[in-house]
Amino acid sequence: MVDEVDDAEAREGGVVELRPAVEHTNERLDRFVADALPDLSRTYVQQLIEQGNVLVDGYQRKPKFKMTPGEMVTVSIPPPADEWIVPEAIPLSIVYEDWDVLVIDKPAGLVVHPAPGHPRGTLANAVVHHAPDIALGGSNRPGIIHRLDKDTSGLIAVAKTDRARTTLVPQWEGRTVQKGYVALVAGVVEDDEGTIDAPIGRHPSQRQRMAVIHSGRPALTHLTVVERFPGATLLDVVIESGRTHQIRVHLAFIGHPVVGDTVYGKATNVGGIPVDRQFLHASRLGFSLPDGRSVTFRSPLPPDLQEVLDRLGSRGVA
Repeated sequence: MVDEVDDAEAREGGVVELRPAVEHTNERLDRFVADALPDLSRTYVQQLIEQGNVLVDGYQRKPKFKMTPGEMVTVSIPPPADEWIVPEAIPLSIVYEDWDVLVIDKPAGLVVHPAPGHPRGTLANAVVHHAPDIALGGSNRPGIIHRLDKDTSGLIAVAKTDRARTTLVPQWEGRTVQKGYVALVAGVVEDDEGTIDAPIGRHPSQRQRMAVIHSGRPALTHLTVVERFPGATLLDVVIESGRTHQIRVHLAFIGHPVVGDTVYGKATNVGGIPVDRQFLHASRLGFSLPDGRSVTFRSPLPPDLQEVLDRLGSRGVA
């Protein structure tokens, strides 16, 4: 079950088991846990350790306890004590809104969900400020149906009502949603089209990362080459599943990591042009609204990514 751990467990509470690997030898316990569960701040992890919610081989240890490979670290994360999200006046780019549904063009750098130790400054805080009448299950928590990584920009759907949530969630679970991305990857992709069918799970030793592993969950990613540059390729990416870090993991798996992705790749520039964050943008999102209408939303590349393409001499076909 360890490989099935999702970041949602760190947000909603649960028990997570972690095993330090050789590279974690002599690493502090608090740093090891915080790195493995990036949704938790290091300060919050230290609180969990002091409260006895983090055990090493069944024993309570201090935050500065040094890790040894082979140990079992058990982290018990209490459920949120308060379902109330603090409204914050964070600017939002609204693509669509009605009584039930909100579609937002998320900027890079904005975390989607609050987490223990990170209660503010997220997309959810911004949404409840923008739409204070949100009411799902008796709380003001917006129904953020899916998620984007902090440094991935683009379209994200939010349910404002229980009716919307019961309409949208089955579409994501049933893989009937159109999810399209634009990615610039390192290296020249030779085939014009391709599909990556490889299971994804938590990395067996580096718990803050995902990986293609035999025991992972099924994941399917379709690629179409849009434009080739010296040393890089612009791709149109469509995913059927929605695993954590799926596109980034799959592209790194085939030897073409996303440019600017320092977790799964190394290229932070292309052709001498610096790329300050991962070149991955959720550009298309299509689904059915609660009233039955089928809709498709599109988002152009944000200026920072478009500038990279312009400097590469793109023909403007993205």
